[in-house]
Amino acid sequence: MFGSLLLACLFLHLVVSVPQPPCRRCCDHLPALDEAATLRERTPAMPEVRTYINMTILKGDKGDRGERGTPGKPGIEGSLGPRGSEGPKGDKGQAGAPGDACKSQYSAFSVGRRKSLHSVDNYQALIFDTIFVNSPEHFDMFAGKYRCQIPGIYFFNVNIHTWNFKETYLHIMQNNSEKAIVYAQPSDRSIMQSQSVMLPLQEGDEVWVRLYKRERENAIYSDDVDMYITFNGYLVKPETE
Repeated sequence: MFGSLLLACLFLHLVVSVPQPPCRRCCDHLPALDEAATLRERTPAMPEVRTYINMTILKGDKGDRGERGTPGKPGIEGSLGPRGSEGPKGDKGQAGAPGDACKSQYSAFSVGRRKSLHSVDNYQALIFDTIFVNSPEHFDMFAGKYRCQIPGIYFFNVNIHTWNFKETYLHIMQNNSEKAIVYAQPSDRSIMQSQSVMLPLQEGDEVWVRLYKRERENAIYSDDVDMYITFNGYLVKPETE
């Protein structure tokens, strides 16, 4: 009996002296809270998953073109931009066709008389017998009148020589209108007299020199040696150029 008690005491001593593992709970294998936060920071985040639909798979056939819409209102005009830089010089162009020759309008005459003339009962047109210039023959030598062919402004001049002791009385005429007078009183000395005038003429107008009739005894002098009586005129400016 003593032996049995001894064995029992020895067995109890062995059980008490053998080291026992510590008690563990079911969550003791998880890391502490501070360690878990650090672990999450080090662990890569899971990518976000988004749904994507390829619309090209669902695209249908192209529809018909719609009608043109109403035009919108014009916008406000912008401010003028800065001037651009000068561009390169262009190529030389081709020569143009030759133009028409310059057509200048002119008319001039200068005529003279070598015979004296005395007044008669009627007015007399001064007839001339010598041509210095008549281009382009607008002066009628038989009538003693210049006939206007080019409307415009003209210059006219007449020169005469008086007769001793006789009155000199003439007019520069436009058609039947007196425009300028050539006059000298009777004198014992004969002198040269001159008169000039500018006149606007229309086509068909006539300019001539008229000696007054016998109501006033008058005369003009000339001879076969020298030219005392002349009548001149020319176009200054045509009405249309």
